[in-house]
Order: sequence, then C-alpha cells, then structure tokens
Amino acid sequence: MAIVSPSLLAADFLHLDREIEMINRSEADWLHLDVMDGSFVPNISFGFPVMEAVASACKKPLDVHYMIVGPERYIQQTARLGAMMMNVHYEACTHLHRTIQEIHDAGMKAGVTLNPATPVCLLEDIIDDVDMVLLMSVNPGFGGQKFIDTILKKTRQLRQMIDVHGSKALIEIDGGVQQQTAPLLVQAGADVLVAGSYVFRSSRPEDTIQELKRL
Repeated sequence: MAIVSPSLLAADFLHLDREIEMINRSEADWLHLDVMDGSFVPNISFGFPVMEAVASACKKPLDVHYMIVGPERYIQQTARLGAMMMNVHYEACTHLHRTIQEIHDAGMKAGVTLNPATPVCLLEDIIDDVDMVLLMSVNPGFGGQKFIDTILKKTRQLRQMIDVHGSKALIEIDGGVQQQTAPLLVQAGADVLVAGSYVFRSSRPEDTIQELKRL
C-alpha cells in the first residue's frame, strides 16, 4: 500500500483551513510542504508563517521539501515546527553528509531530493544514511507539469541501489502523479506518492487519496 503525501502547493490558499480539515479527515499519510525561494527554483511558494499555521492545524506528519539554497540554515526552525521529514536537494547542499547528520540530530528524518537530470548513482555514498530519497518527476518550481517518463527507469535504478545496500530508505516521487502514472511508479518501486493538483483539484479529493492508497 502506497504512502500518500498530498502537496499543499496545489491547495486553495484562500480557504487553507478547509483544505487542512480535508487532509485530517482523509486517509493521507503525510502532508507535503514545498518551500521555494525564487533562487534555487524560479518560483516562491510560502515560508514559516504559513508553515507554522499549517503545523498547528494539521494532524498528519509534515513532509517538508526545501527547494532552496542553503537549506541547512533552517534545520532548527523546521524541527521546532514538529516536522517529521526534512528533505533537501542534492544540488543545493555543498556538504550533504553534514546536513543529513544535523537533520537527524535535530530529531527529524532526513531526505535527499534529486532533480530529473541528476543521476541516482551520486547517492551511492549517502544511501545508508538517509531515510528517504525524493525523485522529481517534473522540473521543480511549479505545480501541474507533465510527468517525465524516464523517472520510471530512474526509480527502478534507485530501488536496486537501496536493495543492494540493504538501505531502509523510502522512495518518494513528486510531480505528475495521477491515475495513469501512479500505478507505474509503485510497480517500479516507489513507496511514497506526492500528489498536488490531482488531489486538491479533484471533485472528491478524499476519494482520490483513497484510490492512491490502494495501489
């Protein structure tokens, strides 16, 4: 059964309280928070004021994905939110191993994200230390993009690496997850599905989450 982490980025921010209530009622496992700085990616999403408000109302574990330069600056602040997972981009961290250690020391699980063009082989020396690897199946920065098909091959490669190392890292996929792509991703070895538009723009979002859970 897949872990489902709906992405807040696609929610109706005018009625965020209702959206969080829906997530709390639903079978969603986590809530995915995409934090963008307008530098690492060409968009700005939201920061700590919104995250703190969400954390106070959301009953699901927070899956925080930093698409920012220098994410290590915010480890302690993220931990104070009560976040379950702090996910940083391989491409944004000069000292990735140190950052992973600091996230763990702050009491959170540590994830590392790869952009579509970044090969999984670069994680060979860190795969035993991370709790999750997030593979971007779209170019980060905007919601609602078309799924990049080569992610299926990449997911299988990562699954093989995890199995060979005996790592306990989960595989999370973010971008273009919907009715057609989700089953293929789970078949390829994905454990966690991030769905934004597919969930929040559904006429029956709780049913959509339930369908993803059943994969």
